[in-house]
Amino acid sequence: MAEEESMRDKRKFTYRGYTLEELKEMSLNEIKDILPARARRSLERGLNKEEKKLLEKIEKKEKDVYRTHRREMIILPEFVGKKVAIHDGEKFQTLKIEPEMIGHYLGEFAMTRKDVEHSGPGIGATRSSKYIPLK
Repeated sequence: MAEEESMRDKRKFTYRGYTLEELKEMSLNEIKDILPARARRSLERGLNKEEKKLLEKIEKKEKDVYRTHRREMIILPEFVGKKVAIHDGEKFQTLKIEPEMIGHYLGEFAMTRKDVEHSGPGIGATRSSKYIPLK
C-alpha cells in the first residue's frame, strides 16, 4: 500500500517546481516569470482585446466548450480541465486542456495542414508515367 502512495506522489504534476494548485493561485505576472522566454515576452507586451475576452470567459466558467480563433493565445493554468475549440482554418478542433500543455500556444494542438494523398497518374502526366501496368 505504501508503494502505491509513493508512486502517486512521483506522478503528481508540477510545472517548474510548482503544483497545479499553486499555479492557479498565482497572478498573471507571477506566472509570466516562470514561463519560457517567448511566452514571457508575449505576455509582457500584454494580451490583446480578443485574448482578454477569452480569458475572462474561461475564468467565469460560462460554457462547456470555448470556441476561439486565437491560435496565438498562451495556455495558462486557468485553462486546465476546460474544453477549447480552436479554429484550424477550416473547422474547429475541440481539445481538453491538460496540465502538460501550460506554456504552449493553442495553435500547436490544432494542425492547419493535412496529409497529402496522391492517386495514380492522370491527364497531363509525363509520357513515361502514363504506361504504368495495371495489376
